[in-house]
Amino acid sequence: MNVFNQFREKIQAALEDLARRQGWPDGLPFDRVTVEPPRDLSHGDISTNAAMLLAKPVGTNPRAIAAPLAEALARLPEVESAEVAGPGFINLRLAASVWLAEVAAILSEGTAYGSSTTGEGRRVNVEYVSANPTGPLHAAHARGAVFGDALAALLKKAGFTVTREYYINDAGAQVETLARSTHLRYREALGEDIGAIPEGHYPGEYLKDVGQAIAESDGDRWVGKPESEWLEVFRARAVELMMTEVKRDLLAMGIQFDTFSSERALVEAGAVQRAFDTLDGRGLVYTGVLEPPKGKTPDDWEPRPQLLFKASEFGDDVDRPLKKSDGSWTYFANDIAYHLDKFLRGSPELIDVLGADHGGYVKRMKAAVTAISGGEGSLDVKLCQLVHLFDGGKPVRMSKRAGTFVTLRDVIDSVGSDSVRFIMLTRRNDQTLEFDYQKVQEQSRDNPVFYVQYAHARATSVIRHAGEALPGHDLSDAALAKVSLGSLTDPDELGLIRLLAGWPRLVESAADAHEPHRVAFYLGEVAAAFHSLWNKGKDEAHLRFILPDDTATTLARMALVRATATVIASGLGVMGVQPVEELRE
Repeated sequence: MNVFNQFREKIQAALEDLARRQGWPDGLPFDRVTVEPPRDLSHGDISTNAAMLLAKPVGTNPRAIAAPLAEALARLPEVESAEVAGPGFINLRLAASVWLAEVAAILSEGTAYGSSTTGEGRRVNVEYVSANPTGPLHAAHARGAVFGDALAALLKKAGFTVTREYYINDAGAQVETLARSTHLRYREALGEDIGAIPEGHYPGEYLKDVGQAIAESDGDRWVGKPESEWLEVFRARAVELMMTEVKRDLLAMGIQFDTFSSERALVEAGAVQRAFDTLDGRGLVYTGVLEPPKGKTPDDWEPRPQLLFKASEFGDDVDRPLKKSDGSWTYFANDIAYHLDKFLRGSPELIDVLGADHGGYVKRMKAAVTAISGGEGSLDVKLCQLVHLFDGGKPVRMSKRAGTFVTLRDVIDSVGSDSVRFIMLTRRNDQTLEFDYQKVQEQSRDNPVFYVQYAHARATSVIRHAGEALPGHDLSDAALAKVSLGSLTDPDELGLIRLLAGWPRLVESAADAHEPHRVAFYLGEVAAAFHSLWNKGKDEAHLRFILPDDTATTLARMALVRATATVIASGLGVMGVQPVEELRE
């Protein structure tokens, strides 16, 4: 259940009644009325801008609407008070019974609590990671991988039908370089002294395993043969073997994709030509000469006629080339074809999760999606900023295996998947993130992974001790959902319940904004409120969770403790992090 959505319906019903009684005009934008917590929680539980939003179309001042609306809302049995504030905000203070009912709802629904139908089954494709298959995933890929996977889970919890997709960039010069680099390692595996790796090839030792695998399967079949005979074979085998490793590393993070799409397969199937024909058929392609790039003009730039897409008609800064000087398609043309393919597969809503170096890609690709879909498709590009790795404050820059970067596997092996996933969501995706191996393993409040995990473990421990203190009592969620909660009257108890009841709203708002980091922030708040309540019980005996001489209050508090653990587990599930049952201080 979503308390705020419930009160949106009540407020809308009150507005419709006022509109009838006072003769307001038809077509008022009731659907744009906001119902949310006030910025200052001392003002109440729910705030609405209804009066200010409707004043102009009604033709009156906001307070003239706010006064009768507040009066009507104050008559609701769930409302303790309704006050008009400032220019016309209405602040509602709800009865404690509203919040206490949410505890029972959490226990009844389990980790499904917070799930929503606001997505209405709409199909959305989330593409993330999509690293070139020329080497193992590195630490920076971890951020996009975690962000994309958590966003997909968040959208699914909000009721969307989600496809998780990985785009294999297996066309172009970089995979030919991969093939040549692999051929060197293949010859090395057969005993040849290949000397220093030539400039322009991939030097990482990870290709030794790939070369060895081909040597074991093919023997010396490709030794001394011209490149024209082995290049295609080594390209395909190297991509296949590298993608096997990529999938293995992602699986170690708990990440699985629904679809792997191949750029090369799209090109060979004529998808780029079809995309071009679609744009051309809409009059969006022409031959023209672009202005020189802003700033310093590259030495190889020359004014020449090019086949251009009218990207500027759809919000881009300039029109964009579709073909290179040699007549081959540009990478941009391939990308247009790929996004058309995703759209035609039934996903009008597209999300691309990319690295920070793709900032110049955003406008052109949004323009392309709008054009190629005839305005029926949308694209949101989420750029993930850099990750700086440290170990005890000292920068970590290289992996023995990769040679020039830290691999994702290195990070997972050092701190575990859960720590990687949680920390990668402790900043907005557009903010640089610092990841310190030492800090993420500390058992302190400064380590957000531990702090949230410990809240879940502490709640589990409390329930376990309650079972020992109250033998014979049923402490299952089903039983606790039925206990009387009237003894939960302390402001901190009610404050925690209000926070838990905000989970469904957070799911909807975070999904709408495509911001899964909000889940990590929220869980930090829940953990802080729970730990604070536990510590308060240490100082004030009557507020302890377990009171051997007061079974009714103990059972009520066990319901709150289990509700807290359930919401934490629900949030961690979205993040792809396992809740733990036991942690040592």
